[in-house]
Amino acid sequence: MTASDSQRARLARALDALEGLSVGDAFGERFFVKPSVVEGLIDARALPPPPWAYTDDTEMALGILEVLEARGRIEQDLLAEVFARRYRRNRHRGYGGTAHEILQKISVGISWREAASEPFDGAGSMGNGGAMRVAPLGAWFAEDDDARIVEEARASAEVTHFNSEGQAGAIAIAVAAAWAARSRHKLADPDSLFEHVLALTPPSTTWKGIRKAARWSLDATPTSAARELGSGQRVLAVDTVPFAIWCAARHLDSYEDAMWTTVSGLGDRDTTCAITGGIVAARLGAEAIPQDWHQTQSLHPASADPLVTSPQPCGAPHAARVSMHRRADRGVDPIREDPAWEERGHRLVEPTQVRQPAAENDHVGIQHVDE
Repeated sequence: MTASDSQRARLARALDALEGLSVGDAFGERFFVKPSVVEGLIDARALPPPPWAYTDDTEMALGILEVLEARGRIEQDLLAEVFARRYRRNRHRGYGGTAHEILQKISVGISWREAASEPFDGAGSMGNGGAMRVAPLGAWFAEDDDARIVEEARASAEVTHFNSEGQAGAIAIAVAAAWAARSRHKLADPDSLFEHVLALTPPSTTWKGIRKAARWSLDATPTSAARELGSGQRVLAVDTVPFAIWCAARHLDSYEDAMWTTVSGLGDRDTTCAITGGIVAARLGAEAIPQDWHQTQSLHPASADPLVTSPQPCGAPHAARVSMHRRADRGVDPIREDPAWEERGHRLVEPTQVRQPAAENDHVGIQHVDE
C-alpha cells in the first residue's frame, strides 16, 4: 500500500466513525425532552422530526479530523487553535461550562496548557469531553500499533482535559474504535472488545467502570446498566464511557439498535449516543446508518469547512460525506424545547405510566460543567 493509499484508507475509516458519532450525537440530542414523555418516545422507537442539530461532540470531532488530515498526527498546539476557532465560529453547540472557560482562554491567546490545567483547583477536567470526540481518531490509527493509538488519544484529550481520568476515557474510546475498525467483516466478539479496552486503558476509576461493564450481562436492560454504570448524569468519563462501550458491545452488528439502547439510558444522551455511534460505525461503516436518519439533517454549505479541500477518500466523494456532519442549528442552542415532539410523547404514554420528573433525567438537570 502506498502512502497515498494509506492516507485515503485512514480518512475513509475516520469518516465512517465520524458519521456514526455525528448522527448519534444529533439523534440523542433530540431526546432531551420532559421526563414524563421521553420513555414513551423511546419505547415506541418514535423517530424525532427534523432538523437534528449536532452539538459540541461533533464540532470537536471535526476539529480532530481536521488536524489529522493536515498533519497525520495530533499536534496539540494546532489542535488547540482549531478547537478555539471552531468555538468562536459557533459557541452555541452545547459546550459545557468548563469547555467554555478553557476555549475562551485559548481564544484570547492563553496557552492551552495553562487553560486546561487550571479548572478544579489545578486538577483539570475529569469530564467526558475527551471521549466524546475521539472515535474518528481511533479509526484513523487502526492500522498502527496500540501504543500509537494510546499516545495520540492522550494527546487529543490533554488539550482540554488535563486530568488523567478525562484522558483515560479518551484512550478507552479510541482503542475501542480502533478495535471496531479492525474487526470489520469479522464475527462480533463483545468479550474481545472489552478485553482489548481493559488491556490498554490506564489504571483509573474509569478503567474500573469498564471492568464492571464487562461483567454486566449484555442481556440486561439498558436502564439497569445505566443505573449500575452511570450514563453521563455527572458528565464525567467514569460515568459515561463504561455505559457507552457496553451499549456498543451489545449491538456490534446494528447501528440502529445500538442507538435505541444507548438513548434508553437517558443521562447525557447526546454524548453517550455519539460515543457508541462512533464505535459501531467504525466497525460497520457509515452505510449501516439508516438512510432515513440522514434525511432528517439540515446541511450547511460544503464550503463552510476546510476539510472539503482535502483529497477524496475511498468510496463516496469527500465533500458529500463530510457535509453530512453540518447539521444546521439555525443560530439557536441545540438543546431546545419542541412542543409538537413532546406532545407526541404524551400521546404514547398512558396516564398510569407517567413517572414523576427526576432532575437527572431532564436536560435542565444535566449540568454540562465538566466536559
